[in-house]
Amino acid sequence: MKWAAVIVAAGHGTRFGRPKQFVELAGLPMVAWSMRTFDGMPEIAQLVVVTEPESIDPMRALAARIAPHRTARVVRGGERRQDSVYQGLCAISDECDGVLVHDGARPLVRAHDVRVAMREVRNGRGALLGVPVVDTIKQVDRASMRVGGTLDRSMLWAAQTPQLALTSELRAAHERATREGVDVTDDAALLERAGVEVVMVASTSENFKVTLPADVARAEMLLRAEAGAATRAG
Repeated sequence: MKWAAVIVAAGHGTRFGRPKQFVELAGLPMVAWSMRTFDGMPEIAQLVVVTEPESIDPMRALAARIAPHRTARVVRGGERRQDSVYQGLCAISDECDGVLVHDGARPLVRAHDVRVAMREVRNGRGALLGVPVVDTIKQVDRASMRVGGTLDRSMLWAAQTPQLALTSELRAAHERATREGVDVTDDAALLERAGVEVVMVASTSENFKVTLPADVARAEMLLRAEAGAATRAG
């Protein structure tokens, strides 16, 4: 199966305070780390980056430098993440049967984990990376802040990206959501609504999303530590 990777880097960075995609981490813009990971995977035939209109030209230049071995397209995102993902899906060529959608703000994704998830994808079945929830989760009424219940932690996982499916099935799931006026922040949720089985794959890396300024220091430390380990091993 040939794959396309859609990297979503079109957010406004509301919680972060500014757009995150070009924030430097360990010598590279944040979005470049996942570009580089996917460029090193022969399974991925096409790379699509979705970004804001003002970032299209610099993103094209970055993709040409960081991912020279993949056919790369840079397209304009939409108002919502859901709209941006769909724009990326529409840019995929017909040769790519499978697609993975990844947040550009998750720079620590590892090829090994992506490959494990790829092996789960087939007709009527998608996959995503995630980790078990370690905190106790409470249901809380936002208005009163009253606790309404405690969820069973043993059944809860935190969803990450990439999220993977057959290209045709994920496109169809997005189109159905648009027709029905459904708004979600997770592609796997759209697959679930469309009747596609979704399998959780445990992430083995620090595949967290850089959301707050403090996350930059954490990501930088981990990336530099990995670079140092690779240098010593070489």
